[in-house]
Amino acid sequence: MTNMKEKRERREFDSQFKLQVVRMIREQNLSVGQVCKDLDLVESAVRRWLAQYDEEAAGRPGIGKPLTAEQQRIRQLEAQVRQLQSDNELLKKAFGLLRPGNEMIQDLMRAQTEVQKATVSQWCRVLGVSRSGVYAARKRAANNASVNPLILQAHAAFQASGGCYGSRRLSAAMKQQGLAVGRHRARTLMRANGLRARWRRKFTHTTDSRHDLPVAGNLLERQFKPDEPNQAWASDITYVRTRSGWLYLAVVLDLFSRKVVGWAMAASMPAQLVCEALHMAIASRRPPPGLLVHSDRGSQYASQLHTGLLQRHGLVCSMSRKGNCWDNAVMERFFLNLKMERVWTRDYANHAEAKADIADYIVGFYNPIRLHSTLGYQSPNSYELQRMAPAH
Repeated sequence: MTNMKEKRERREFDSQFKLQVVRMIREQNLSVGQVCKDLDLVESAVRRWLAQYDEEAAGRPGIGKPLTAEQQRIRQLEAQVRQLQSDNELLKKAFGLLRPGNEMIQDLMRAQTEVQKATVSQWCRVLGVSRSGVYAARKRAANNASVNPLILQAHAAFQASGGCYGSRRLSAAMKQQGLAVGRHRARTLMRANGLRARWRRKFTHTTDSRHDLPVAGNLLERQFKPDEPNQAWASDITYVRTRSGWLYLAVVLDLFSRKVVGWAMAASMPAQLVCEALHMAIASRRPPPGLLVHSDRGSQYASQLHTGLLQRHGLVCSMSRKGNCWDNAVMERFFLNLKMERVWTRDYANHAEAKADIADYIVGFYNPIRLHSTLGYQSPNSYELQRMAPAH
């Protein structure tokens, strides 16, 4: 294992990467702390980029074009809407975590009813519960009905995963909380309490290999477990359905930890889309020359724009064999998990809503929290920290 450097290396970022990060925070409603932690950035530097972006929005020189007064007003209204949506989603998530604990919900309603003079009917409408259910819960509490704490922990861990964990991951999540719950016990708890993981759907490919562009050989050869970070990356494109049309997502994964190190989204899938995802990965990870970047034979990856970006940074191109999805199985699995655990549970009204939710999945759940069986039921961030910690 490679020892971590005692002193943080100073890195320089170009304006394109800065703009990507700023837009990610402003348009996809992510916190500065989340983004800095996931991309290994200094928070003070990112806040300077945000200030520079705000100066540009006010009509002063910055990293983009000045906005008109009408555009500024629209941006303010969009920010207010995003904040309201975020607050509403926070309330829903909090309620989802509290739902198993009826006593906690009752205490919340009693306390807020006294402070804000809100009626039980109002709280039932906001929380989406029935009045009869509330009064029935109060009656059960009055009769000293007991609740198994293990059931509450199982519910909480399952809801924290977005309802996507099966018995193995639920068991691992509860063990991390200090609870001795094996896989079979977790399965029993799930069955007894109606906890079901998401069903799978058919996965459709977006690869178009019918082109005359030069293609690279399969240098990766399904070696999906490199010994260190930044030795082999995998990349691919998928699509997301919204009521405003298709949204295309390009992703770059580090095969060492299965961490998403770069991504980009757009209403179409030109070569520029995959280049933006790769550029984010390069800027945040600073890989050494010789890194292997694997993809399928799609025209975007075989384009001169993409191959030129690889050559400028000394990266080596690798491509799957024609019609063989198993050569890029890790990316196929990531997209399947993304859709099972997040996309298929949503009904996106537009591209902006989908972008914000997918970015939240990557930065807020997948990289820092989601447990991977390949990594010994650790998250990508935890796995990298543990494996790259200096030996004593």
